[in-house]
Amino acid sequence: MQGKIIKGIAGFYYVHIAGKGVYECKAKGIFRKNKIKPLVGDDVVIDILDEEKREGNIRDILARKNALIRPAVTNVDQAMVIFAISRPAPNLSLLDRFLISMERQNVPVVVCFNKSDIAEPQEAARLQEIYENCGCQVLFTSVKEQAGTEQIRELLKDKTTVVAGPSGVGKSSMINFLYPKAEMMVGEISQKIDRGKHTTRHSELFSICDNTYLMDTPGFSSLYLTDFEKEDLKEYFAEFRKYEPYCRFQGCMHLSEPDCGVKEALAEGKISSIRYESYKELYEELKQKRRY
Repeated sequence: MQGKIIKGIAGFYYVHIAGKGVYECKAKGIFRKNKIKPLVGDDVVIDILDEEKREGNIRDILARKNALIRPAVTNVDQAMVIFAISRPAPNLSLLDRFLISMERQNVPVVVCFNKSDIAEPQEAARLQEIYENCGCQVLFTSVKEQAGTEQIRELLKDKTTVVAGPSGVGKSSMINFLYPKAEMMVGEISQKIDRGKHTTRHSELFSICDNTYLMDTPGFSSLYLTDFEKEDLKEYFAEFRKYEPYCRFQGCMHLSEPDCGVKEALAEGKISSIRYESYKELYEELKQKRRY
């Protein structure tokens, strides 16, 4: 039988099979021998060991479209990161880190600012300008008032989407709105493994409808970018590219160099000062990392 891994905990993999439900499976030893680790999002073939108890073995992992490192999921089409416009105010440094992390893994990002019902119009316009300027699709929603939610449904259709966001921004409310059975599925798995309903250390996948999946990724309070060089950082600030040909020096870092096209664009308001300060902060972080 073919299904999709929706959760993995302590060597057990929970495989959702359309029309039948969730099966608790172990991976065959051949995977460990070949150093292949099943991931949430993997399409797999399983052998049923006990239909009544819904237990099985993973026999084969089908070819992967892609595999992300952070979060450790596979077969992803896009990422949607959710922040509140206010209460709490968005941590734009954290958002920028997420954008870089996804761009490094070639995953398109949709930025969703929730709680639009309590937002000041000028703040929404400011955020839209900043993040559309760096190549993101930007949406404003209010789960509470169901504003913008149908646009989200359409955007998710026929895709596997990683959903991320810090606490208090309405991420869980968004997922429960899009898929009310999410709690039911979490409960079904939790009952099998005798744990609480929210084992938030683990990624989970929800099947909204045919070919449409959401992956809820936990642990989004901080993101450290440590696995690349400071010289590469500018490649992940898309709004810089347009102005880099005007830099006097090839390989300009857009910091202290004279005649820098990016800094000139910044001075003219063509590049967001918020984004540029984020760039400087991350550059210094990567620079300090190499000292120790």
